[in-house]
Amino acid sequence: MPNRVDPSMSEPSPAAVLRRRAEAIAQVRMQIARYGLTYADLVAAGCFPSRKRTAQKIRYRSADGQTWDGEGDMPDWLQRAVNAGQSPEHFRVGA
Repeated sequence: MPNRVDPSMSEPSPAAVLRRRAEAIAQVRMQIARYGLTYADLVAAGCFPSRKRTAQKIRYRSADGQTWDGEGDMPDWLQRAVNAGQSPEHFRVGA
């Protein structure tokens, strides 16, 4: 007897998955419209994970209190100091 796979037991095709997702999105949109829900309503109801972001540690500080965490582009105050010949390490916190 040949080993046949029952089509009802196989995984849905990618096209079927996309179609079902589109149908689900359409249903959600209808419910949102029906009840007049806003994004703020959904956030308040806990529908989305919170975006807790940890504060970056300050790595550089100027004499007048300007700070930089070392991420992204160098801030103007530090770039000007480096252009004037100062070492970035001079502004490093804890150095």
